[in-house]
Amino acid sequence: MKHIFKENDRLKQGRITIEEFRSIYRIIVHREEIVEIFNTYSENRKILLENDLVEFLTQEQYAFEMSRTIASEIIQKYEPIDEVKKVQQMSFEGFTRYMYSPECLLFKQECKRVYQDMTHPLCDYFISTSHNTYLISDQLVGRSDLWGYVSALVKGCRCLEIDCWDGSQNEPVVYHGYTLTSKLLFKTVIQAIHKYAFMTSDYPVVLSLENHCSPSQQEVMADNLQTTFGDSLLSDILDDFPDKLPSPEALKFKVLVKNKKIGSLKETRERKGSDKSGKDFLLRDNQEKEKRALGVVLFKKKRTRKLKIALALSDLVIYTKSEKFRSFQHSRLYQQFNENNSIGVDEFIFHTRKFITRIYPKAARADSSNFNPQEFWNIGCQMVALNFQTPGLPMDLQNGKFLDNGSSGYVLKPQFLIDSKSNFNPRKAIEDSDPVTLTIRLISGIQLPLTNSSSNKADTLVIIEVFGVPNDQMKQQTRVIKKNAFSPRWNETFTFIIRVPELALIRFVVENQSLITGNEFLGQYTLPLLCMNKGYRRVPLFSKMGENLEPASLFVYVWYVR
Repeated sequence: MKHIFKENDRLKQGRITIEEFRSIYRIIVHREEIVEIFNTYSENRKILLENDLVEFLTQEQYAFEMSRTIASEIIQKYEPIDEVKKVQQMSFEGFTRYMYSPECLLFKQECKRVYQDMTHPLCDYFISTSHNTYLISDQLVGRSDLWGYVSALVKGCRCLEIDCWDGSQNEPVVYHGYTLTSKLLFKTVIQAIHKYAFMTSDYPVVLSLENHCSPSQQEVMADNLQTTFGDSLLSDILDDFPDKLPSPEALKFKVLVKNKKIGSLKETRERKGSDKSGKDFLLRDNQEKEKRALGVVLFKKKRTRKLKIALALSDLVIYTKSEKFRSFQHSRLYQQFNENNSIGVDEFIFHTRKFITRIYPKAARADSSNFNPQEFWNIGCQMVALNFQTPGLPMDLQNGKFLDNGSSGYVLKPQFLIDSKSNFNPRKAIEDSDPVTLTIRLISGIQLPLTNSSSNKADTLVIIEVFGVPNDQMKQQTRVIKKNAFSPRWNETFTFIIRVPELALIRFVVENQSLITGNEFLGQYTLPLLCMNKGYRRVPLFSKMGENLEPASLFVYVWYVR
């Protein structure tokens, strides 16, 4: 920028005229690759006729339906010169504006709204799920903050974790037990969730309670929940779903409590309106008990723990009862439709066709690190809980997966993970699959993010990765463009054979090559394969923390066939 400024400061006064500014602007936004595309379809290399634009949209952007209507709308929307617009033509300036517009982003416009069937039972969906939602850093001495809940909900998260402990003055608190993490009042957490619950998505929010409170403080929790959420809190079975899981559509704008429960749903309904104050029950829970101090395991032994459950809180648990997993056979014989498991095993596709299952990181991950969620989505797990406060590959995959279906936090599972007659196994070769051949021509980069050295002299490269079933996982890399992060040109083509496209995520990663310290991350973008537009597209880039790095982007040409 300094170099361009000095070249245009002809009077050497340290300032420029409006005409000099326009000259600088044209230099900055000039994209030779856009000129080449324009010239291919413009007969005189100055103007695109409406028919020329229709041909471009049909041949390159795969807009086969209503292409003439679309062309007319594009001209009216993006052509800045009135004389050209009136005769239904487009200048190079207008064409450039269109190519830089949201209409040419890689992510499909139709995937930005809720388009999937939302009337399936809850167990048929992947559900955006957070772990230790109250934390914004590590699990030992980190800070608990309401922002953890707010940011997760704004991102479309639909299952939040709340670790509840007895607090002073009969006020339950939220924090990571046996550690030095700070504490939040339970009621302020609930109030924050109430404010932001349905800001991004209309579909149900599940509050996963890690309940360590005494019965008296559980009653306070129940009262906080009912007072804060009112009619939004699901406290009784829906008449249309007495013995099966309801759908996200049936539970719109509802808050569900996930916790241990005493007795049946029928008994809960019979108690409706009665006084439950002071009533609690013992629940025996066989478990591996870990006593921790600052995250270090002091001893570990198997024992039967007696849990006291307050009736007032128990009766708020309807379709999301927490139930310890015993065995797959036990679940098939005895598990009720409204009981949810948290399982630490990885072969349970049959189980997840019927029951909601939640996977969460081990307590030993004291740094709040995450596992790869793709492995669990591959086998149908609905709630794959991640530490949203920890950036990196797992959260990139999480954010990319739940871009789909209007960022509603609910993504319908593929039919082969729903159908009880399916013999799908992600670890075996898919002989009868219908693979997709994906081809990506990586053309160029646009104002790529600055490196730590704040220079655009980075040695830039791009890695394209596929995440999905084991047979589909692969990555390919461009050559390195030396000392250019402002407008690198690669023009390299990559082809991928993807056997299970319904589960595949595509990730673009931009790096600065460093042979001494290792490559430096500059930006990334992840999205589901089936949400990718074809044709010439712009790939936005996001920082490690998930911030949009606009105008930094990649320019690609994408096509795929099945």
